[in-house]
Amino acid sequence: MLMRTDPFRELDRLTQQLLGTPGTWSRPTTMPMDAYREGDEYVIALDLPGVPADAIDVDVERNMLTVKAERRPVAKAEDAQMELSERPLGVFSRSVMLADTLDVDRIKADYDAGVLTLRIPIAERAKPRKISIGTGDTGHKEISG
Repeated sequence: MLMRTDPFRELDRLTQQLLGTPGTWSRPTTMPMDAYREGDEYVIALDLPGVPADAIDVDVERNMLTVKAERRPVAKAEDAQMELSERPLGVFSRSVMLADTLDVDRIKADYDAGVLTLRIPIAERAKPRKISIGTGDTGHKEISG
């Protein structure tokens, strides 16, 4: 068996014992996120390994998108004794301010293999438009979508 030496492990263990239940976090923590544009929508992917779909909450208020998730302890037998607890438990959250150019009413969410993917369409009013210019006596300008 290969043993990995971590000089801070014992310090972390002692800190957890002094500040609370081992393996739990009392304050919300952030979750890793990627954000990119793909065609006519923005995509946000958040890592939530070990979190069941029913423990994820996605809210939008005005232009503030908030994702909260809770990783709960794994049920174990009553006589089981914890030997090592490194996976963080508790509440994780992430808030992102969305631009006015996004259509927050049509957000789609999918959860697969521990990754929450949010697809946010770009609002029609924010998409580029072609403006034709009239000549001579027509004197009008037309905006097409």
